Amino acid sequence: MFLQSLYFSFSVTGPICILLFLGYFLKRIKFLNDAFVDTASKLVFKVTLPALLFLSIVNSDKTVEINATYIAFGLVANITFFLFITLAAKLCIQDKQNHGVIIQGGFRSNTAIIGLAYVANVYGDSGVALAAVYVAFTTVLYNILAVICLTPTQSKLGFAGVKDIVTSIAKNPLIIGIMLGVLCLMLNIKIPTALVSTGQYFANMTLPLALLCTGATLNLSALRSDGRHAWFTSLFKLLLSPILITGSAYLWGFSQLEIGLLFFMTAAPTAAASYVMARSMGGNADLAANIIATTTVGSIITCSLGISILHSVHFFPS
Repeated sequence: MFLQSLYFSFSVTGPICILLFLGYFLKRIKFLNDAFVDTASKLVFKVTLPALLFLSIVNSDKTVEINATYIAFGLVANITFFLFITLAAKLCIQDKQNHGVIIQGGFRSNTAIIGLAYVANVYGDSGVALAAVYVAFTTVLYNILAVICLTPTQSKLGFAGVKDIVTSIAKNPLIIGIMLGVLCLMLNIKIPTALVSTGQYFANMTLPLALLCTGATLNLSALRSDGRHAWFTSLFKLLLSPILITGSAYLWGFSQLEIGLLFFMTAAPTAAASYVMARSMGGNADLAANIIATTTVGSIITCSLGISILHSVHFFPS
């Protein structure tokens, strides 16, 4: 049973790990350069990932219902964990200037790329459709919470700063793609076959390209600095977050699919967007990069262990 669960775990995490390290390797041998990674990342964020999320919803099984209680639970759980890590950072970390970056790194998951990749590997399109709605709401929540925790690192935020964040959320391509998908699904709008096929070509390249770019941006040598803060954040991101949130969902009585999705979303490493947010708001960008690298590498181990445990108790389809 243990070996079977371990094999299942590797079948889920293996392709993701290989693509991450392939991206890292190709960048190190200079086969990929910064210009390519930057352009490809923009292509994923603005075109291919929105197409994937849109088509996952439009093509989803109409019998798959979005549980409003489940979405509300996910939002409340994330807010509660945000408050938990905020308190822990203030009690355990003396360096107040880094509190915002540590807090953001501890709650902000890479749901749109690595989380979705896990879900797609296990549950297919039906799982991605439900996960897409979760991603939409948490993307908005993550941006709001990031502003709250990073604001002290800025001399001034003000109404203009809040307005910019609201505007960026409204213009977020992921949210636009998801909302259009939900609208088409609710109104039963038929998308022309040619457009669906074209969009599917974009959607199919999303996860491989995104994972290659994520691997290419890893800087493992940077872990030598700010190591203590990065590992402190990783403890919350990779262990406490999935254990507490997934465990609470189990006690609440959600379905195995919903619990599995929550695990993948919370066990995913820190989102790359946390680096951009920290840098733009005057935070310690180097520490933010270290946290992303630490959690990305560490999540390979913690996700594999979590998947093995959940598979051994029949939480995942064989």
